[in-house]
Amino acid sequence: MKPGSGTTTDVVTDETDVVTDETDVEGAEAGEAGVPGTAERARDDDTDPGAGAGAGASGGEETEAGPARRWPRVLAGVLAVVLLAAGGAFYVAGRQLRDTPATSNKALTDSAATTQVAGDVTNALGKVFSYGPGDTAATKASAQQLLAGKALQQYAALFGQVEKQAADQKLTLTTHVVRAGVTRLTHDSAHLLVFMDQVYERKGKAASTAAAQLSVTARLRQGRWTIVEIDAR
Repeated sequence: MKPGSGTTTDVVTDETDVVTDETDVEGAEAGEAGVPGTAERARDDDTDPGAGAGAGASGGEETEAGPARRWPRVLAGVLAVVLLAAGGAFYVAGRQLRDTPATSNKALTDSAATTQVAGDVTNALGKVFSYGPGDTAATKASAQQLLAGKALQQYAALFGQVEKQAADQKLTLTTHVVRAGVTRLTHDSAHLLVFMDQVYERKGKAASTAAAQLSVTARLRQGRWTIVEIDAR
């Protein structure tokens, strides 16, 4: 070995080691310089999924909350329609109850008016169906005041025969109203069922009694009930 060879080799080796050390240092520095970037990306990656999950959850809550908020409004609208329909039905039903024939018949609710029409009809029938041989003129005059319409026409057509019969047979007829029942009464119209006893007397013969039943319709005119129709039953 040459005296100078060993020394040179050691120096080269040392230089190589130094270069290697420098390279390692540079690599370490380069690695350290790259770590923050990697860490930052890792942190970003860690942050993004959380953020994405949060956004997704929020969107889901909004999606579910939308219909949930709409349902009460829909139910309120349906309830309002149902209540209106029910109110209309109750109104119609109440109106029908108030407008039934039973509630409009004053014969069931107005005793004063019922008594008046029954009294007027009873008085009229007693007068127009009672006469004597020499008293037919008064009966005819009463009929003109107490009868009207169809009832007066029928009475006038028959009374000529009654006058002749009363004069020829010396006939006296007396009519007593036993009962007059008002079956229907409004503010100006009345229907009655009348039961009468009629006593016939002829000169020289015993009196005879006959029962009669009439259906009478009356109208209120100038504060008095006038008979407008008479039907024998």
